Amino acid sequence: MLSLIHDIGAAPGGHKKISWVDRYMPTLNAIGRTLKEEQTFKGKTVVISVHLEAKTAYLAIVLHRAGADVIVTGSNPLSTQDDIAAALVDEGLTVYATHGCTEEEYFMYLHKALDHKPHIIIDDGGDLVHLLHTTRTDAAERLLGGTEETTTGVVRLHGLAKAGELKFPMIAANDSYCKYLFDNRYGTGQSTWVGIMRTTNLTVVGKKVVIAGYGWCGRGCAMRAKGLGAHVIVTEVDPIKAIEAVFDGFDVMPMDKAAEIGDIFVTLTGNKDVIRGEHMAKMKDGALLANAGHFDVEINKAELKALSVRQFEARHNIEGFELKNGHIINLIAEGRLVNLAAADGHPAEIMDLSFAVQALAAKYILDNAGTLENRVYVLPRETDISVAMIKLQSMGYAIDSLTEEQRAYLNLD
Repeated sequence: MLSLIHDIGAAPGGHKKISWVDRYMPTLNAIGRTLKEEQTFKGKTVVISVHLEAKTAYLAIVLHRAGADVIVTGSNPLSTQDDIAAALVDEGLTVYATHGCTEEEYFMYLHKALDHKPHIIIDDGGDLVHLLHTTRTDAAERLLGGTEETTTGVVRLHGLAKAGELKFPMIAANDSYCKYLFDNRYGTGQSTWVGIMRTTNLTVVGKKVVIAGYGWCGRGCAMRAKGLGAHVIVTEVDPIKAIEAVFDGFDVMPMDKAAEIGDIFVTLTGNKDVIRGEHMAKMKDGALLANAGHFDVEINKAELKALSVRQFEARHNIEGFELKNGHIINLIAEGRLVNLAAADGHPAEIMDLSFAVQALAAKYILDNAGTLENRVYVLPRETDISVAMIKLQSMGYAIDSLTEEQRAYLNLD
């Protein structure tokens, strides 16, 4: 089947980006060499629906070199980079993705990817899984299982599993230590602020930054905002996470109160309507709204539009909304995932860990085909240990090991 991309002529620029991240992903490289030597995925079709930028592309290439027929599509209309898509096609992979596609085109690309009847899927946010449980059950006839990249998708998986409706085994790659402790915290923490600062060209120092949600992504964003000199406010619905935010040195208050004093708002909850019209009506003139959750539902855009008397392009990738009181509220990247819709996503060194986990998750599905139940799995701890050791060694670090006496003392034998 033919790929659907914008321009194959953009491939050279994409190759440069992929070559750059290749040099900073030693863990995935080490795992990839073994997979390539063993041709682990020979004869298997892998469909990947993850934000289509350089690091994702390199994961796809690693699996392709290991023998897989790899089909790639995006997981967000604004995060696809057209030169990356072109480079993958030039590399011999099949791609259905274009930057800025409509919602209709986005789902058309997912359907085309599923037409290939995958053995393994790598999903980000759960849209592939949703289709395989609804309109595309036919595409699951060869499916051995899949892996899920992000918290939002894992939540959707657990919902299916709890209802007894999950039709194939899924690995919650997001729940591996070497994914969420680093990707969600340090990756989101850095890339979110890169996206905001690159797009606005404004300072963070001295600003009142409101972080909605204090999960691992929220922790990372709050920590980086503090490091940039911001006064950080956290909003939460979980009292335990709220106490943690207080003990970490941040103010905690309801969004209704934070809305009156915040300068920059970042949502990271995975839930809808975190910032609503009632909040936006109270905001300062010039307030900046950004979302770092997977779907563009955390900031209620419909209510923001209803409050406004004028909408305009304030700056590239920033839409201004003038309210009746004359205040301007600025929405970054349409309220989509700001670190990818307004930047290049997580640093390569971080995604080195995440995609090492993904590659091993795909191998785990293959190795255990026929024995896995239709439920959500987390990879064995030994996988995290292996990934962490490779990463440490690549960074020039070594650690101690327990003596036989210490192991006996801890009853580890």
